[in-house]
Amino acid sequence: MAITTKKDGGTLTINVSDRIDTITAPDLEKCITDNLDGVSELILDLKDMVYTSSAGLRVILKAQKLMNAQGTMTVKNIREEVMDIFDVTGFTDILNIE
Repeated sequence: MAITTKKDGGTLTINVSDRIDTITAPDLEKCITDNLDGVSELILDLKDMVYTSSAGLRVILKAQKLMNAQGTMTVKNIREEVMDIFDVTGFTDILNIE
């Protein structure tokens, strides 16, 4: 997994590539929590992410809960195979997806 971040004022964009699983999920969680200070809009760009396990889903859900308290979160550019996981788990009902 590779993570890149871009902060522009109160907007933080995090690009995630490859896979989020039990090994890589803690790195994503740390990246999110370490960078949320002063952020009112979080964008997760998943155009290069091909898979997420339940550990990755937990991190995404935690990010959504954190952002509910301080702003908004949008998940963008989800690949079909990841969207299938979001559909099955009900994440499409709780996330703002573009």
